[in-house]
Amino acid sequence: MFYLMLFIFLVGYGFIVFEHVNHINKAATALLMSSLLWAIFSLGGEGILGLGFSSAWKNYVGELGPLAEIKEFITHHALLENLSETSSILFFLVGAMTIVDLVDRYQGFRIITNKINSTNPTRLLWIISLLTFFMSAVLDNLTTTIVIITVLRKLLSGKENRWIFASMVIISANAGGAWSPIGDVTTIMLWIGAQLTAGHIVMSVILPSLVNMVVSTFLVSFLTKGQTLRPVLDEDETREFTTHQERMFMLVVGTLALISVPIFKTITHLPPYLGMLLGLGVLWVMNDRYLRKRSVEDKRKLTVTSVIKSIDIPTVLFFLGILSAVGALQSAGHLDIMAEYLDEHVKNIYAINFIIGVISSIVDNVPLVAASMGMYNIAGTGATGYMANFVQDGSFWSFLAYCAGTGGSILIIGSAAGVAAMGLEKIDFMWYMKKISLIAFAGYLAGAVVFWLQGFIM
Repeated sequence: MFYLMLFIFLVGYGFIVFEHVNHINKAATALLMSSLLWAIFSLGGEGILGLGFSSAWKNYVGELGPLAEIKEFITHHALLENLSETSSILFFLVGAMTIVDLVDRYQGFRIITNKINSTNPTRLLWIISLLTFFMSAVLDNLTTTIVIITVLRKLLSGKENRWIFASMVIISANAGGAWSPIGDVTTIMLWIGAQLTAGHIVMSVILPSLVNMVVSTFLVSFLTKGQTLRPVLDEDETREFTTHQERMFMLVVGTLALISVPIFKTITHLPPYLGMLLGLGVLWVMNDRYLRKRSVEDKRKLTVTSVIKSIDIPTVLFFLGILSAVGALQSAGHLDIMAEYLDEHVKNIYAINFIIGVISSIVDNVPLVAASMGMYNIAGTGATGYMANFVQDGSFWSFLAYCAGTGGSILIIGSAAGVAAMGLEKIDFMWYMKKISLIAFAGYLAGAVVFWLQGFIM
């Protein structure tokens, strides 16, 4: 059963990769795969957990004693814990998509797109990359991806053109999120877990992340040709049914709602999705009060209810399936085997983290970082030699933040930003792998080398 779970994951992953060949929606495959994995885990739990690979099971037994029921662990602990983590990401995603779509309905992004007049694809690519890189450090990589892709739809026509720019948004968003304590789920984990302090994350990771983005943008620029053409908008989109003041107001309020999320997290230590829902709730109340004076037609178009109905639900369900499937493998112990193997056979902090980053392009980086945090304790300040790398703000944790944050860009399915872009723009997995993966790896490698040189010099 243990190996059957791994087999089903690989088969399901293959169906997602070759969606353009089998013509089965990736959301359907992800949901089927995750359901089967949890079902097999539940049916064969005794044999699977009896192998002794699952650290989650060991901790559970350690807390409740050796008589703890396996079924209870799977259904009332592992599954519910995974559901909690997955749901927080889904609610965050739905909240962010709703806020962004509402700003778009008010034509708020016109204020940004009207100021970007360049038709030179290379110049436009650098503008988008830099904007995404710094925005994702303030917001987070997932929210930034949703915002920038919405802007790109107003700037670019043609599927191939938008896919190239959207791919660079993924790389830039992940690179920008890696050097900020609030820019990525993994950096939040390392910050809250006290492995890294906020100031050290910024100082140690910003240069490698910047190099990652710059190298990737330079290489992607060779894929762009000719002049960029803006899409021809229909009459409903070109009609100015909102004033400049209304557009500016909604853009500012929507942006503040998004920016308030990391502030809310820092002050309350509650999950980010609650901050996102708080921002959505405030925006919803303000919008409903404002619409009392508008026409029936505008109310039908500008209500939050109408925006929610237009959200891309298949993308949300794809997220649910992928994260749930990886959660099953984590609970069963598959990821623990990988972590222990790296620790026993590699024994080099740079090589271990580099490999973790590459693997995070296949498996979600959150459980990988969680497994690493579980394997290694924070060493005391007096630690020397190899263990000195594991003190607070040590090299291992800093490089883990970079690698886990940026390695997911190598494959489009390896990060939340990539999965969101894949769903929003319907980017083909094989297209990304053929066109972008090598470029993303080159940027990832360049940043890793800079991190190593930075540590060597300092």
